Amino acid sequence: MMLIRLMFAVALLIPAISPALAADPVFPPGIRVGITPLVGLSRAKTFVGFETEDQAVKVLVAELPADAYNEVMNAFKANPAGAGGVKPESIETAAGLAYYTIETGKDGTTTVRRYSMILPGGTFSGYIAVQVPENATRIYTDDAIRQMFASAVIRKQVPVEEQLAQMPFKTGELSGFKNVRTLAVGGAIVLADGDEQKGFEGAPFMIIGIVAATPNQPEDRGRFAQQAATTIPGVREARITMSEPLRIDGMPGYETRIDAVSGKDNTPVTVVQWLRFGGQSSLRIIGSAPREEWSKAFPRFRAVRDGIQPR
Repeated sequence: MMLIRLMFAVALLIPAISPALAADPVFPPGIRVGITPLVGLSRAKTFVGFETEDQAVKVLVAELPADAYNEVMNAFKANPAGAGGVKPESIETAAGLAYYTIETGKDGTTTVRRYSMILPGGTFSGYIAVQVPENATRIYTDDAIRQMFASAVIRKQVPVEEQLAQMPFKTGELSGFKNVRTLAVGGAIVLADGDEQKGFEGAPFMIIGIVAATPNQPEDRGRFAQQAATTIPGVREARITMSEPLRIDGMPGYETRIDAVSGKDNTPVTVVQWLRFGGQSSLRIIGSAPREEWSKAFPRFRAVRDGIQPR
């Protein structure tokens, strides 16, 4: 009888020291990577992922370029023993074979346990990072984190409404663009006729986001706009053909146009950049189209621009 009581007590104790998984996978807003979070974890308030109520245990969820997974996989195969005392391990998930590491480090003066996992997502790589302070490792154990990692799943699409809701501005007009893809949750978004797998550059597309800077003086806006135009990703052999001030929704702005080539096929493109100034940041709207499609694409770009409103 004493043995039965002891076994019953141990059975009751196990859930208390090893948190169970919640029922279903949860996808952070705007992200295609989901997990079944351990009990005690809820949606984080200041980053994309999950955290405990006291914000001590953190689970970051992100998307990385597709090549990131291949690089980790190749490194694992080339050196299964790892480096620097950190040995990579593999784990099966619904998305495919994932790779993860476990190490002990410091967050300030606090000793923490860190876990990082990367998994295949097709056109992207899923990434999950966990940090557990030493005083929580008896609850959030290595085995518990592995169990959570194994629950990782990928969804092919994030609903358009969900993606747009994460942006710090309202997008009232999509102008017929077929694909919507978040570049950085709450930071930038792509509207495109092409798809992510083949590349956006071969058809009209737009990038809309916030630049955490604005010129100090009105006379600096032209220089600021032209400098910003030189940083447009994927554009080569760029030549500015026009750059002039204008009003956008009643606010000061700048329009800059560029002729360039873009994409792996060196497609000749025309690009427009609009900057709408205000406060400590600027709204940046980029539209790019193959040159022969420019006359049809530009009115669509302008319609999207005119439909953007602050939240």
